[in-house]
Amino acid sequence: MATAFSDPIWRKPHTASTFQSLPNGERVDLAIVGGGIMGLSTALHAARLGLSVQVLDAGEIGQGASGLNGGQVIPGLKYDPEWLLEHFGPERGEALVNFAASTADAVFELIRDEKLAVPFVRNGWIQAAHTEAALKSAVNRDRQWRARGADVQLLNAAEIAARTGAQGYLGGWLDRRAGVIDPLAYTSELARVAAAAGVRIAGGEKVVRLTNAAGVWRILTGNGLELQAKAVVLATNAYTDGLIPGLAQTIVPLHSFQIATAPLPPNLAATILPEGQAVSDSRRILVYYRKSADGRLVLGGRGRMALPTSASDWAHLERALRRLYPMLSGVAIEKRWFGRVAMTPDHLPHIHEPEQGLLAVVGCQGRGVGLMTALGERIAGYLQSGDVRQLPFPVSPIRPIPFHAFRQVGVAATIAWYRLLDALER
Repeated sequence: MATAFSDPIWRKPHTASTFQSLPNGERVDLAIVGGGIMGLSTALHAARLGLSVQVLDAGEIGQGASGLNGGQVIPGLKYDPEWLLEHFGPERGEALVNFAASTADAVFELIRDEKLAVPFVRNGWIQAAHTEAALKSAVNRDRQWRARGADVQLLNAAEIAARTGAQGYLGGWLDRRAGVIDPLAYTSELARVAAAAGVRIAGGEKVVRLTNAAGVWRILTGNGLELQAKAVVLATNAYTDGLIPGLAQTIVPLHSFQIATAPLPPNLAATILPEGQAVSDSRRILVYYRKSADGRLVLGGRGRMALPTSASDWAHLERALRRLYPMLSGVAIEKRWFGRVAMTPDHLPHIHEPEQGLLAVVGCQGRGVGLMTALGERIAGYLQSGDVRQLPFPVSPIRPIPFHAFRQVGVAATIAWYRLLDALER
């Protein structure tokens, strides 16, 4: 959700034409709760497979993290291929590695094939190393992906300085499969093409109850309307509530804060991210940044656990911006906003099927744009065919985090400690 301090969306979404009123008592093949990237990708691909689909969103399309994320389209997962093969076995692990490698392709091919009006640059993503230990990790990651034919490259200090224009990095790793998009435009355009494919999208319809009777799901909204469906997909991620018992307790919701400068003057724009790559650094509490289509530098990172109360809650990002780019000290910060993201204990996405015909997906781990786009197609294929091999991740039981009510307190303390350690490494 955006804050009241400033409107982060300098180009409003054009999704009003896709919204349709929800007919009471309507019956569909698939109901999807949540109109973000995961929900809309699933809806689009399910409709193309011949299913009748209804999307229900409590707010507006693009209002959540799907429209307010960092705009980075990064393939892969938090873990590298060798780890995935070790933990999932050769067959499942290999399939998962191949899926993870394809997630950025899924986004850019969808933009191309569906002719989405989405500004994008596909010149890669840089993982910037600020310590020797981070450089060693980059070497290991480069070795593993290079062995699989990925278009990747290690960067020395001079090369990363030239590509980012930033100060303080010892080197890094460039993954040319990645890129940058306008996330709000992407989410809005997904809604548009899904609606054109026959998907019904209803905003302002918060789902408050799910019940199953004789294989038919009944979905009740806060407005008193009821929908019937053969299958339901819960795609609410960090905004998950008590709709499915225990699910909200399997994740820790965190706030990702972002700031955007005024459009950069031409002399600065020429030296800051001149090739348009996205960047994430190697700090424990990392920052990530890109240039927007209208020439702003957009920088994000972890924010306070509580809701922000003033512009000072973004001060840590402004300090990071000045540290990386001292030359921007005279450039105004014009936008501040935040969205909610979900962390899972094992840093992997989770697919749950607590009852037949009821699926839930949680956990983007910083790669949600590509991951949820690609996963939506697989979920749709599974629902249409019943073939569990469509799913790249194993279906897992819902396991609430022990002492979940205290988890965020511990996370907040850990973040504060990690910030101190990061500061000592500068």
